[in-house]
Amino acid sequence: MGCTESLTSDSSFSYRIREARLDDLDQVIAINMEALPEHYPRVFWEEHVKRWSKAFLVAEVDGYIVGYIMCRVEWGWGFTKNKLLKKGHVISIAVREAFRRRGIGRALMEKAMKALREVYGAEEVYLEVRVSNKPAISLYEKLGFKIVKRIASYYLDGEDAYIMAKPLK
Repeated sequence: MGCTESLTSDSSFSYRIREARLDDLDQVIAINMEALPEHYPRVFWEEHVKRWSKAFLVAEVDGYIVGYIMCRVEWGWGFTKNKLLKKGHVISIAVREAFRRRGIGRALMEKAMKALREVYGAEEVYLEVRVSNKPAISLYEKLGFKIVKRIASYYLDGEDAYIMAKPLK
């Protein structure tokens, strides 16, 4: 299957990260609906599974999906390098509330960034994050991301977003 890993944080909790499949989408979309105010039509999710499966990952505990990361690959002007390049874009990441603060989000990010670099040849990765989402910003900074831009009223509720980026090569 490719990108799988078993991790254990203590003797009673372990999770596995693997590539998402089309039959995972009901659970993935449910996590998105619970955790985030931004939602996408099902066809959008399906396209990402089909086109960028190595960078669309789920975390599962005993067969139950508890988190996901959905990425895509784009060409565009770099945030970290002043040139046209292939970029990984983290479209969405979420972990069910009961499973947060256990390293799942970090592991999803690390695995996805590795796939974006090694499988898809991305030279950098970027994402948008709410300026108020301090836990996420802190995680991304620990992973080497830097704030490169602020977008006014990016979200439907009017909140600004930071674009955060990091080089992959």
